[in-house]
Amino acid sequence: MPSTAVLEKKKQMVAELSDRIKNSCAGVVVDYKGINVEDDTKLRRELRETGVEYTVIKNTILKRAAQDAGLGGIDSVLEGTTAIATSADDYVASARILQKYADTHDSFNLKSGYLDGEVISLEKLIALAKLPSREVLLATVCSVFNAPIAAFARAVKAIEEKGGVEACSPVEKESNDSQEEQFAPEAEEAKEEAPASNEAPAEETAE
Repeated sequence: MPSTAVLEKKKQMVAELSDRIKNSCAGVVVDYKGINVEDDTKLRRELRETGVEYTVIKNTILKRAAQDAGLGGIDSVLEGTTAIATSADDYVASARILQKYADTHDSFNLKSGYLDGEVISLEKLIALAKLPSREVLLATVCSVFNAPIAAFARAVKAIEEKGGVEACSPVEKESNDSQEEQFAPEAEEAKEEAPASNEAPAEETAE
């Protein structure tokens, strides 16, 4: 019968792994059998460089942690040799890297995975692994928006060179024209009355 210290250690491992799963956006469970030490070292380094945490784990520990984290549907694959890779903010990295190793190692296989707390099928997991990296996706998005942003920047610069939006606004010009037309009759009347108002000083000078 396990000692109290051993049981407490297992409980701690379950709690830590459960929190790790809860705080991750994606995870992959693999059968790591068939990978040698050299390749295992390379795999761990590549996963670590992308922010993925990878751990070889006992099936009983992972089963309890997964149930505590709401991933009970993962129980059916927890047999044989098992490791779990989790990522806090990258949905693709763990699946993409692990599938690459599975393609070159006959006994290394993806078992299951999850996204945002929900277990996904092996077919969806493999499809996810075929997506490009986050960096490639970001570069693609930036290239799509680059041309419109450049055009917008040129338009703003042109407006600034013309003296701002007001200088380019046809509405204000039409408004000014209408005001000139409105006061035009009054200006004409003022011109007609001008001679009469100038005659009075002439008569005073004559006297």
